[in-house]
Amino acid sequence: MAYHTVTPAYGRDYKSAAAAILDFKQGKDFDYQGFDGRGYCSIRDFKCGDKINIRYGNLRKVTVYNVTEMDI
Repeated sequence: MAYHTVTPAYGRDYKSAAAAILDFKQGKDFDYQGFDGRGYCSIRDFKCGDKINIRYGNLRKVTVYNVTEMDI
């Protein structure tokens, strides 16, 4: 299990956690924010059990999504 932080890509933003999670689950691109660099990612880049911190609301709010086997 690992923790990751992502932000919406291409200037997108979300007003609710539900909308951010929905786009993440649908495989839309997000910006990966990590110590080892940045880059585009999607749900397909993570493993089962990973916890994803999704920032939204002008990057002021955070929701956590746990990747499951059904997502991969």
